[in-house]
Amino acid sequence: MSDPDPLPLELVISRADDVASGVRLFELRDPAGGGLPPFTAGSHLTVRVPNGAERKYSLCNDPAERDRYEIAVKRDTTGRGASVSFVDAARVGDRLRASPPDNAFALDERAPAAIFIAGGIGITPMLAMIRALDARGATAWKLYYLVRDRASAPFVDVLEDDAWRSRVRIHEDGGDLGRSFDLWPVLEKPGNAHVYCCGPRPLMDAVRDMTGHWPAGSIHFESFVEGAALARPEDRPFTVRLARSGGEVVVPAGVTILEALRRAGRTVPSSCESGTCGTCRTGLLAGEAEHRDLVLMQDEQASAVMICVSRALSGELVLDL
Repeated sequence: MSDPDPLPLELVISRADDVASGVRLFELRDPAGGGLPPFTAGSHLTVRVPNGAERKYSLCNDPAERDRYEIAVKRDTTGRGASVSFVDAARVGDRLRASPPDNAFALDERAPAAIFIAGGIGITPMLAMIRALDARGATAWKLYYLVRDRASAPFVDVLEDDAWRSRVRIHEDGGDLGRSFDLWPVLEKPGNAHVYCCGPRPLMDAVRDMTGHWPAGSIHFESFVEGAALARPEDRPFTVRLARSGGEVVVPAGVTILEALRRAGRTVPSSCESGTCGTCRTGLLAGEAEHRDLVLMQDEQASAVMICVSRALSGELVLDL
């Protein structure tokens, strides 16, 4: 008997529109016209694209909508082909397998204010957040949207609507990954706001560096850069020893600790798989880790590791697993 499909939802593409150069918006509905599982602002779907790969995409429509999901896909020719397959091959009427919505980038609606910092396609989860806050009308917010140029920036027309224009700052950086815009005046003084950042890794690294003095729990990151995409030429194999369950697992170059554990039949909680949500935080008992996440503070790095992206500087890591 075959295993059940891990992506239980069947969705039909009801609309596919270009919303920027190289970015296509897909509207997904229930094939029978029924309601869809609810989602919260910041949620994503895992979608099986036409070439068979499974990728995560943020939901960008209003969470109050129950009849459709909207995702925006950037056609990335430097990736491993999933986005190219999706944009080039998926058509209106096609059916796709997907997961129920999951949220590793949740909006804290109790905070009195929010600062959104988006780079390029990183605007997608924040659009859902802004729509959710706008519906409540109780939370002050400001968006800083850093883009290469307006032609390649999705949803500029939506964000420049009269209702939002005064709270949106759009900066064209010419592909400088946000370095041409000084965020320090925005982040220098911690306030009562929560900060949400999604975009290229250099932008997120910069925001993390500038918010180290903010209260714990008030800074949130989202990235769907996969562990393989974070691989570096100098990466070498190493061994992970499991202190509680016993056994050793070899982690090859180009493979994350999380993936190596899965291949060995070990189940470990995870969500974002990009070092931003903290779900896969694991106790580090011995060995020296090379931390590549955006979660752990410096004083936590000696005793914990995010196994979805981080590696080892020593030949072995001993994990509390």
